[in-house]
Amino acid sequence: MSTTTAATSVPVLPATADLTAAAARIAPYVVRTPLLRGPVTAAHGPRLLLKAEHRQLGGSFKTRGAANAVLALDADRVVTGSSGNHGIALARIARTLGLRLTVVLAAGAAPAKAAAIRALGAETVRVAGGVAEREEHAAALAATTGAVLVPSSDHPLVVAGQGTVGTEILTDAPDTGTLYVPVGGGGLLAGVCLAAAGRPVRVVGVEPALTPRYARSLAAGHPVQLPPSSTVADGLRGQRPGHVTYPIVRDRVDDLIAVGEAEIIAAADLLRRHGVDAEPSGAVALAGALRAGRREHAVAVVSGGNTPARLRALHRPPTAPPTTTAPPTTTAHPEEHTP
Repeated sequence: MSTTTAATSVPVLPATADLTAAAARIAPYVVRTPLLRGPVTAAHGPRLLLKAEHRQLGGSFKTRGAANAVLALDADRVVTGSSGNHGIALARIARTLGLRLTVVLAAGAAPAKAAAIRALGAETVRVAGGVAEREEHAAALAATTGAVLVPSSDHPLVVAGQGTVGTEILTDAPDTGTLYVPVGGGGLLAGVCLAAAGRPVRVVGVEPALTPRYARSLAAGHPVQLPPSSTVADGLRGQRPGHVTYPIVRDRVDDLIAVGEAEIIAAADLLRRHGVDAEPSGAVALAGALRAGRREHAVAVVSGGNTPARLRALHRPPTAPPTTTAPPTTTAHPEEHTP
């Protein structure tokens, strides 16, 4: 599966079948994260579940797309641009497989995540500007060095890997009414849209109000680029929808919700009191579910848990593909949902 056609440069989009292939390919490198019972709120009662990607190896869902791309592309040198979690995911896999990795970071990238990437053996390069400048530099670096470029979201293999989050949710909770998905570059949202194709489930993307790039783009009828953002959800600072992700989201997403900084922080605090130690980006989907207030069976994706404590633990990575499930990131956690 290539990214574009040679004659037209039209992106080749992943299909539902690619999610099945991705699930088989990445199985030795990821864990099948559980659905947890969510916090009981006036809006949702006991019917809200949480997809626990904060308990994924590498601390976020990014491990899925990173593993799928690296394994399928069979590269020995990789370049990427990342806000942190994608770089961490790639660095873990690169260390396991003996690959050389360079991660390009924007000026506002979290220092703790940059340190974790370096501790895992990857090289980091920091550039001025925002996500757009980061991606331009990563593409240029890959072209000049001959490395394989593995974007954090805008690649069909990455999208297919992220989509396994959606297939797992719909297998474990087939009566789900709405899936709430955090939106940065859009790889996770696009993947979940593919997983939900032909299924009677609403897919709702949740964006920080400071950077509603998908909402603005859908309203305009084409991808638009926003200025760099300083949202507390540092993993969701993407400025523009991707060529691969945009048409998938456009054709399947049911709604987009914007949540403010206070709502994101409040959702992260609520999760922490509930025993789920999520980073702000990982709490955005719950913030969207709370804002929507629909009384239905719903699932919010807790996309990441790379808090300072988790990042310190990532400095001690495994040296071989995992064979057991990931330990919980907190000493106490909510009861798991049994379908």
